[in-house]
Amino acid sequence: MAVDPALDADPSSDFEPLDVPAEGVPRVVDTEAALQEALGALRSGAGSVAVDAERASGYRYGQRAYLVQLRREGAGTLLIDPVAFEDLTAVGDALEGTEWVLHAATQDIPCLAEVGMRPTQLFDTELGGRLAGLPRVGLSAVLEYYLGVTLAKEHSAVDWSTRPLPEPWLRYAALDVELLVDLRDRMERDLAEQGKLEWARQEFDALTRFTGPPGPDDPDAWRRTSGMHRLRKPRALAALRELWQVRDAIARERDVSPGRVLPDSTLVDLALRQPVHATDLAPERAERSHSRQRRAEQGLLRHQRAWLGAIRAAQELTEEELPEPTKRGEGPPPPRAWADRDPEAAARLTQVRAGLVELSEQVDIPVENLMQPDTVRRLLWRPPAQRDAEGLDAAAAEQGARPWQRELVVPLLVSAVERHP
Repeated sequence: MAVDPALDADPSSDFEPLDVPAEGVPRVVDTEAALQEALGALRSGAGSVAVDAERASGYRYGQRAYLVQLRREGAGTLLIDPVAFEDLTAVGDALEGTEWVLHAATQDIPCLAEVGMRPTQLFDTELGGRLAGLPRVGLSAVLEYYLGVTLAKEHSAVDWSTRPLPEPWLRYAALDVELLVDLRDRMERDLAEQGKLEWARQEFDALTRFTGPPGPDDPDAWRRTSGMHRLRKPRALAALRELWQVRDAIARERDVSPGRVLPDSTLVDLALRQPVHATDLAPERAERSHSRQRRAEQGLLRHQRAWLGAIRAAQELTEEELPEPTKRGEGPPPPRAWADRDPEAAARLTQVRAGLVELSEQVDIPVENLMQPDTVRRLLWRPPAQRDAEGLDAAAAEQGARPWQRELVVPLLVSAVERHP
């Protein structure tokens, strides 16, 4: 599980970290015989199953799972090495109809689906914590709030593709699922007492259909390069696109994270300057960290012909072949441009934003969880032809808003559309 340390950090905490699994550290399941034994244990277990996955983000190409953790009453904790098997479809089949308990499910669902595991029912303790109004929703913070224990997170960013996995890492992985089901039960009671359990159930049901963001094969994946806002001219954007594609091919072939081939900031710097000689490849600005600076220097030197070839390819494109400064889509423009392009739409957005802040305080739920900000913007930029409650509710449903969200937010939308037609 990739955890943002800032979500769990609490220097004032008086709780001792939980650092030893109650039943010890289980052996890793990496043989067919061990897998069959694990499947039998899961089938004979009872109740919900805690599920987690560890990836090698920042080290390996892609987001594949390198360890899958499971814990179920009667089965104990299981640590399964997905690299040792063609897939884990059999594990998914063994859990058919069982509720999965995950923390921050959107992080793990894609990589679990990749190995053949997808939940039909789930409970997300991170999202549940948001709906319950918790100020911090990292796993350690939520465990502290409900169960009075906290977790050490010193191994959250290690290279999980390492084999064999060190015992301290396995202990950390086992602890991630040790108390998830107990946490789920306490959180469910809290949500029920607040009158939010049905809201949470609708959110969890929607998560079972989550597929994740577009992958590197998306033709516009290069547009997600960090810092590309520095590039204004189409030719510079074309250089970034060519450089990104070259870097992605190198990373895929070497099975390393693209950032370890060349940092995004160096990629943008090259696209901005478009050097034509190897002696000019060195970036004008140093990287913020020594390790990233070293990777940039090594990447530029090791693949200098590839970078220069990408820049040359961009320079040889015709005007018609250059990418658009921004991808044309059906979505609304950035909110900062609304006042100039449609003052009434801008007024609608201002009114609804203020209403959402007030509503967030009333129900103790973050604004972004009341309704997806993109959905709100789409509905306000170009409201449906039928601009009453029924029409806006139907439009919000079409955008994926859940019933509980529409019940709370649609009245705000209706008021804004009526006031600023």
